[in-house]
Amino acid sequence: MVVSEQTNKHGSHGRAHPALKILERGRNISSSSSFPSYSSRWRSAGIEEEEGKRRGRKSSGNPRTVRMTVVERRYGPCTSHGSFLLRLLLLPFFFFLCFIDVPPAGAAATTQSPPLDNTQKAIMNDVASLVNSGSANTRWNTAESNPCNWEGITCTSNTSSSAVTRIALSNYGLANSSIFAPLCRLGTLRYLDLSRNFLADLSAPFFASSSSSCSMKEGLQSLNLSTNRLASPLGELAGFPQLQVLDLSFNSFASRNLSAELGYFPKLRSFNTSSNDLNGDVPTSMVGSLEELVLSSNNLSGPIPLRLFEYENLTLLDLSQNNLTGAIPDNFTSLSKLETLLLSGNKLIGEIPSSLSNVTTLSRFAANQNGLTGPIHSWITKHIGMLDLSYNKLNGTIPSDFLSHQGLQSVDLTSNLLNGAIPATLSQSLYRLRLGGNQLGENIPGSVCDTMGLTYLELDDNQLTGVIPSELSKCKNLTLLNLASNRLHGLVPSITGELDKLVVLKLQNNTLTGQVPSTFSELKSLITLNLSKNSLSGAIPSGIFELPKLSNLYLQGNQFSGFIPFSISSSKDLIELNLGDNALTGNIPTMPTTVTTSLLNLSHNLLDGSIPSNINSLGELEILDLSHNALSGAVPSSLWSLQSLTLLDLSYNNLSGSIPRFGPSQTVDIVGNPGLVIVNGTGNNNDTPTTGKKKRHYLVVIIFTIAGTLVGLCVLALIIVMSLSKRVYRVEDEGLPAGESVPQIISGRLITMNSIHTSAVDFVKAIEAVSNHQNIFLKTRFCTYYKAVMPNGSTYSVKKLNSSDKIFQIGSQEKFSHEIEVLGKLTNSNVMVPLAYILTADCAYLIYEHAYNGTVSDLLHGGKSEVIDWPSRYSVALGVAQGLTFLHGCTQPVLLLDLSTRTIHLKSKNEPQIGDIELYKIIDPSRSTGSFSTIAGTVGYIPPEYAYTMRLTMAGNVYSFGVILLELLTGKKSVSNGTELAKWALSLSGRPDEREQILDTRVSGTSIAVHSQMLSVLNIALSCVAFSPDARPKMRNVLRMLFNAK
Repeated sequence: MVVSEQTNKHGSHGRAHPALKILERGRNISSSSSFPSYSSRWRSAGIEEEEGKRRGRKSSGNPRTVRMTVVERRYGPCTSHGSFLLRLLLLPFFFFLCFIDVPPAGAAATTQSPPLDNTQKAIMNDVASLVNSGSANTRWNTAESNPCNWEGITCTSNTSSSAVTRIALSNYGLANSSIFAPLCRLGTLRYLDLSRNFLADLSAPFFASSSSSCSMKEGLQSLNLSTNRLASPLGELAGFPQLQVLDLSFNSFASRNLSAELGYFPKLRSFNTSSNDLNGDVPTSMVGSLEELVLSSNNLSGPIPLRLFEYENLTLLDLSQNNLTGAIPDNFTSLSKLETLLLSGNKLIGEIPSSLSNVTTLSRFAANQNGLTGPIHSWITKHIGMLDLSYNKLNGTIPSDFLSHQGLQSVDLTSNLLNGAIPATLSQSLYRLRLGGNQLGENIPGSVCDTMGLTYLELDDNQLTGVIPSELSKCKNLTLLNLASNRLHGLVPSITGELDKLVVLKLQNNTLTGQVPSTFSELKSLITLNLSKNSLSGAIPSGIFELPKLSNLYLQGNQFSGFIPFSISSSKDLIELNLGDNALTGNIPTMPTTVTTSLLNLSHNLLDGSIPSNINSLGELEILDLSHNALSGAVPSSLWSLQSLTLLDLSYNNLSGSIPRFGPSQTVDIVGNPGLVIVNGTGNNNDTPTTGKKKRHYLVVIIFTIAGTLVGLCVLALIIVMSLSKRVYRVEDEGLPAGESVPQIISGRLITMNSIHTSAVDFVKAIEAVSNHQNIFLKTRFCTYYKAVMPNGSTYSVKKLNSSDKIFQIGSQEKFSHEIEVLGKLTNSNVMVPLAYILTADCAYLIYEHAYNGTVSDLLHGGKSEVIDWPSRYSVALGVAQGLTFLHGCTQPVLLLDLSTRTIHLKSKNEPQIGDIELYKIIDPSRSTGSFSTIAGTVGYIPPEYAYTMRLTMAGNVYSFGVILLELLTGKKSVSNGTELAKWALSLSGRPDEREQILDTRVSGTSIAVHSQMLSVLNIALSCVAFSPDARPKMRNVLRMLFNAK
C-alpha cells in the first residue's frame, strides 16, 4: 500500500502551528496504519523577542511577545554501536536498490490523489458553507471539486481513497459556532486550527465528556483554539483521548479546579492557556508525559508547588505574569530536560535556587519583575544563553566570570541593587548587555568591546567614573549605547563617530567637557542623540543637523555658545529639539519646512532678534519654549495657525504688540514682556501693562469704535448677500467659502447594517459639511473632524484623512474597504467604530456617530475652574483600559499609532471612546520622509524604545496608556516646561513619601478611600511607563488591576 500526504500550496504545512512538531516522535503516534509516522521532534530551543534590524531577536520575560524557533532532531531506529551493525546488515540491500529503476520524486508529486469519499465530501461542503459566510475574511474556492485542494486542508490518501486529516482555519473571521457540528463528523481529523477567530462558544458535542457524539474527538491529536472569545469553564472541555497539543491561549476560559481538569487529557504533551481567567493554584495533576506547560498571564496564586517538579519531561515551563508568591523551590535537579523557564511578573521572593546549575539543557531563564534578593552567582550563566533578572532586588557584586560563559547571548540585570565593577571579560556571543539602574562603580572596562557582536550596551543610572573608553570604537555593530546618569568626565571621544551603525546615543547627566566631536556628523544611522546636562562647550557642529535620520536631539543644560547652525533648515526628521539652558547667541534661524517637529525648546539662551515668521511651517509643533532670551518685535500672527500647539512660553523677552488668540486648551505664558498684551484675555500673563485710567479709557473708546465699524460692515454685507441669494449655489448659503467647490465623490459605502444609520447617512451632505471649515470641531495629528447634519436632522461626525499624503497607504478601493470594514465590525462601547466611508480624489472620509463632548484633554486641561472628581477620572481610566484591552485582544490585534488624551473622545464625562483606531491599518511608516518616530504618536506619550526599534507594539500602547493614567492622577499635562510627565513621575517613585507629591492633592485629599485608590492606580501607571518594554504589564492585566483597585 502506497501512503502519501497531500497538501496544497496554501495548506497547513506552510503555516502550521509550531506545537504540532511535538507530535512528531520516533514512533507512530496514530492507531491507524493509514496515517504516516513522524521522526522529528520540536523543541522551543531559542525563544526570543524581535528587536533591532541586525539580530531581529530579543530576550523577553513576556511570553506573549516571544517567537518560537523550530529545531528538529532526527532520531534513528537504533543508537550507539547497534546502529553500526544495522547499517552493515542493510548495505547489500542498499546496493541492490541502486540497480532498480525508481521514478523521479517529481513524478510522484504530480500523481493525482484519489478523491474523498461521498461522506467526507458532503461534510466538507457543509463546512465550506460556514467558512464562506458573510463574516469570513478568507473564502474557500469551492469551484475546485476536490476539497483536499482547498486552502488550509491536508488530506492523507492510499491507493483507493483520501481522508481529511488536517484543517487550518486561522484568521478566517469565523464567528458561527455551528462549524463544530460538521467538524465533529470528521473522524479522520488529527489536526484542527481555529485560532484567531471570533468564536464565542463551543457546541454541545464538544463539551460532551465522551467522544460518541463527536467522532472527531476520538483521534484528534492537536487542537488550537487560541485568540478567540471563548469563555467556557475549562472543565467542560473533555473527551479527547488522543489529544497531545492543546492551545487555548488568549481567551477567557475559567477554571474551578485546574489540576483536576488537566487530568482529562491522558496523552497531553503541550498545554498553553496563556492570557485567560484561570484562578487558584498551579496545577499538579497532569499526565506525566507533559513537556510544555504555559500558564502565563492568568490569576494563579500561591507558591510554586513542589509536585510540579515531578514532571521530568518538561522542556518549557511558563508561569509568568501571575500572582505567585513565596520562594522559588530549589528542586530543579529533577527537571533535567528543561530548556525554557519563565517566572516573570509575579511576587516571588528569596534567592535564585542553586539547583538550576544542574539543568544543563536550560537555555533561557527569565524571572524579572519579582522581589528576588541575594547575590548572583557565576553558575547562573553557565549554560543559559538568555537571562533576564531585571527589576528585582538582587545585590552584591557581579562575579568576574558571570558574563564570560560560552553561548551567553543576552543579559538583563536592569534595576537591581548590584554594586562593584563591571566584569572585564565578556562572552564572544554576547550581543545585548543591560546593567542600568544599579549602583555599579569604577571605570567602564576597555575590554567591553572585545566581543565584536555587541549590539546593545546599557550602563545608565549607575555610579560609573572615569572617561568613556576609546576602545568602544571596536564595537562596530553597536546600535544602542546608553551611558547616561553616571559620573563620567573628560571629553566625548571622537571614536563614537566611528560607530556608523549607532541608532541611539545617550550620554546625558554626566560631567563631560569639551566640544562635540565633528565626527558625529558621520553617524548616518543616528536617530536619538542626548548630550544634555553635561559641561560641553563650543559651537554646535552644523553637521549634526544634516544627519539624514536624526529625530531627537537634546543638548540642553550645557555651555554651548555661538549661533544655532543654519543647517537646521535642512533637517528633515526632527521631532524634538531641545537647545535650552546654554549660551547661544544670534537670531533664531529659518525653520525647516518639511519636518513634523513636536517640541522646540530654545529657552534660557542669549538669542535676540525677532521670532521667524515662517515658524508656522512646523505644522505639528506642540511645545514651543522661547523663554528667557532677548527676543524683540511682534509675535508672528502665523502662530495662530498652529492648531497642534499646546504650550507657548514666550516669557522674559522684549517682545511687544499683541499676542494672537489661542484656544482654551493651549497654555500661553508671556510674563516678563512689558510691551506685550493678550487679545481677548486668553493666555496666562501676570504682567499685562496697565498705565492708568486715562490709557484704559482711550483703549475702550478705540475698541468700541472698531466694534461699531465692524457691526456696520456686517449689516451691509448681509444686505448684499440677501439681494444676490438667487444667484448663489445653495451650499454657499450654508457656509461654503468662496472659491471652494464640493469634492466629487468617487465612491462611498455604508459599513453598518443598523437601519437607523443606513436611512440617515447622506454622503453628499457629509461632503458638503467637510467643505465648510466652520464645521471643524477637532483636529488631531493626522485627522480633522467635522460636524455634519443629515437631511433628517441627525448629526454625525465626519473624519477627514488626507490620502494625498504618501504616508497614507489607502491604495486600492478594495484594500481600503477591507481594512475599514474589518474595523467597522468591532463592537465595543469604548471604541469609535466607523459607520461608513467616502473616497474622493484627494481624501478619504470616515463617518461616525456624533456623541462628542470634548476629549479627555479638554476635561483635564480645558481651563475650567471645576476640579474633576476621582470617580469621574477613574471611570475614564477604566473605560480607556477596557477599549484598549479589547483592541489588543482582537483576532488581528489593533495597535494605536497615536494614543493620547487628545485622541480619546468623551460621549459624556464618564464615557470615553478611543479614536483614530484605523491609522495603524492605513499609515505606512516606511513611506514617511522621516523615521518611524516621526509619526509614532504625540510628544509625551511616545515610549522611549520607539526611537530605535522602529516597531509599533502593544507594550508601546501600554506606555501611552500609563501616561494617560498619570494625567488623570496628577492633573498635569503629558509635558510641562519641557519635562515629560512619565519621567517626572518615575523620578519621584523611589520613596513612598515622594509618591505623594505625584498625586493631585485637590482630589487625593477628599477622603482616605480616594487617597488609597489613587495610590493603587499610581502603582499601575508607574508599571505601565517602565523604561523597559518587557517590564510593562499587558493590557489584560492592567484592566484586572484597575478593577481590583476600585
